[in-house]
Amino acid sequence: MNKAITATPRALELAREVLSIEAAAVQALTQRVDDTFLRALNIILSCEGRVIVSGMGKSGHIARKIAATMSSTGTPAYFVHPAEASHGDLGMITADDVFIALSYSGESQELLTIVPVIKRQGARLISLTGNPRSSLALAADAHLDAAVAKEACPMGLAPTASTTAALALGDALAVALLDAKGFGEDDFARSHPGGSLGRRLLTHVRDIMHTGAGIPAVGHDALLSEALLEISRKRLGMTAIVDDAQRVLGIFTDGDLRRTLEKRLDFGTTPVSAVMSHTPRSIAPEALAAEAVQLMELHNINQMLVVDADNKLVGALNMHDLLRAKVI
Repeated sequence: MNKAITATPRALELAREVLSIEAAAVQALTQRVDDTFLRALNIILSCEGRVIVSGMGKSGHIARKIAATMSSTGTPAYFVHPAEASHGDLGMITADDVFIALSYSGESQELLTIVPVIKRQGARLISLTGNPRSSLALAADAHLDAAVAKEACPMGLAPTASTTAALALGDALAVALLDAKGFGEDDFARSHPGGSLGRRLLTHVRDIMHTGAGIPAVGHDALLSEALLEISRKRLGMTAIVDDAQRVLGIFTDGDLRRTLEKRLDFGTTPVSAVMSHTPRSIAPEALAAEAVQLMELHNINQMLVVDADNKLVGALNMHDLLRAKVI
């Protein structure tokens, strides 16, 4: 039977030390972001093919993440395993591509085996190592120095601070590329359509608003009783009040109804225009649904009219529509 192991206060000290060492390793990189970094950046920006990122072992895991981050931020990239590359996957690499090789020692045999072939094909080579005098660094068109003072592992063996530094440097490259290409929120959303961010950034008001016969609306001469029937029929907790040209004059909501009940008015003779809100909040159909959420929360309302540039009623929505669309 295995003896139970219990963590001691030393674990907290060690954890803090690891974080301090890795934070210092990343901070030290800021002094090395210079013309060499710009050279690597320009090589990628001028690339007419794709970015291939490669590495063995832990460097390979970091390489996969860098490729994924670049791909999601406007720089088409993918990971190639260096050992597999020498057994056929080199066919995935063309002269139009950029090859980014990760190896802390800069002497990874699997990478050094394929580098001559990559260079012969005409692909550009960027190396990311911890040794600027290594074979990989010297063979590269641009070398990024990711050296660290020490690993966070107490034995100095497990790649810890070095992989964190490589990951941070890869993120720096991806973000610099993003900015240089003018990659914006809409672009990001298009590559993340399945996530909540994609829904917030790609869903427009026109995509979820009620239209046509589904819009609650009554004329400017309608009685309060008619407005109540329209609210009940359309079930959006409101009705718009419009003129003969369908321009919005006001809105009557569930909240307005509660306030009207306190006045004990005759619903059969009181025109709705006498109790409507004259300055309703509205939004354009081309606006993002996320903007509708922001306006509703800012003004503490649950419904909103959708109008065109001439203030004509073209749609309506409420908070439930936004919830169903998973915008919130």
